[in-house]
Amino acid sequence: MGKPKTRKSILKRFKITKTGKVLRRATGQDHFLIKKSSKKKRQFKKWIEVKGAEAKKIKQLLYYSK
Repeated sequence: MGKPKTRKSILKRFKITKTGKVLRRATGQDHFLIKKSSKKKRQFKKWIEVKGAEAKKIKQLLYYSK
């Protein structure tokens, strides 16, 4: 059994801050944008923190991508 590898799909979707927080992009920004307000569309640009067990799992999958 070889060395575990980084999950590239996870690497593209999340980022980890220096303090160890896991961040993700907002959902719902791909289509149906005409019916969403300008305020809502601006909010999609922000990174959102992932918390709890979900964040722990993502960190495990990104362990080998330093």
